Amino acid sequence: MPHITVIGGGFAGLTAAVTAAETGAKVTVYEAHHTLGGRARTSEGPYKTNEGPHALYSGGPHWSWLKQRNLLGPLAPIPPLEAARLRLHHKGALRRTPPFAMLKLLRRTSRQAPVDVDFMTWATEQAGEEGASAAAHYSAVALFHHDPGSLSAAFVQERLRRATKLPPEAHYPRGGWASVIDRMAARAWNLGVRMETLSRVDALPQDGPVIVATSLDSARRLLRDDSLTWTRGRTALLDVAVRTRRGDAFAVSDLDAPGWIERFTAQDRTLAPAGEQLVQGQIPIAPHESRADGIARAEHLLDLAFDGWRERVTWRREATANGRTGAVDLPGTSWRDRPAIDRGDGVYLAGDQVAAPGVLSEVSFNSALEAVTLALRIRERLDLKHA
Repeated sequence: MPHITVIGGGFAGLTAAVTAAETGAKVTVYEAHHTLGGRARTSEGPYKTNEGPHALYSGGPHWSWLKQRNLLGPLAPIPPLEAARLRLHHKGALRRTPPFAMLKLLRRTSRQAPVDVDFMTWATEQAGEEGASAAAHYSAVALFHHDPGSLSAAFVQERLRRATKLPPEAHYPRGGWASVIDRMAARAWNLGVRMETLSRVDALPQDGPVIVATSLDSARRLLRDDSLTWTRGRTALLDVAVRTRRGDAFAVSDLDAPGWIERFTAQDRTLAPAGEQLVQGQIPIAPHESRADGIARAEHLLDLAFDGWRERVTWRREATANGRTGAVDLPGTSWRDRPAIDRGDGVYLAGDQVAAPGVLSEVSFNSALEAVTLALRIRERLDLKHA
């Protein structure tokens, strides 16, 4: 078995490292940050936040992979009473149910959406403009784009179906994503993987295959390949801790514009000190909009669903996430059109914006398995499910 170098110690990089080491390969992981995890890091301190709302979808291939290796760990289920407090912001008010027209697009028997038409055009033909607009905005919970209706109808429909499936596919690792990353890192270590943190790589090593498991921007700079680009989203992030008060909503989905806020301590009390609630919001913003525009929309949702929240704030953090929302497919494109995993000369890409199927982190997982398969020239392919 050759020596494999993995550049990037996030979810994709650790998936690749564990998978390669399980075949007997020697693996070294280089991570530029002082801790592993990449986008899946959970902040340290009394308020445990991720870089934007995170969830694991149980319908994806990475779920069974993690479960088989005992890497999932304890999960934080949403109590039924909390789930009943999901609210929808529609026509300026909070509602408990979506518009009837939107439900037409959520039926499993609805027509398969085309790849080469934008979602708004296709959905309007199926359910009318009001239902199409509400469905497009709701889908932002799984794609974080400022204009979901302009994207490929097939791309949006897949995410809409996954986000609204019953029972829900979204699950939350107790203690945040860092708990999963820690278990993955421990398994890699036990398999003999060498992991170097605070190790930025500026030139590709020459001692075997290399898997570049970084953001597409970092990969483009490292490989000096200007073709490594893809459409992406930009979001404003707002994390707020407030003193507990009965009656607060569990989550609010904005159907008038893309946006979502969620009280994550509803399912996991370990994320904030006793007597406090942690609310996280991710609001897509257009190229011409500022972070302040997105934060203002998040605050408006908080005003509606968390009475007196401003006087209850104990901690607050704002940020902007550029290109950290995964791949976004425009009409006429699918995952197959994104930057190829095999870059030639023993170099392979893994991450959430490359040519692999899946939703959100599933793209990172699938691309990591594919990269290892190609790097090691495994005849019997690994457990990779193509959509």
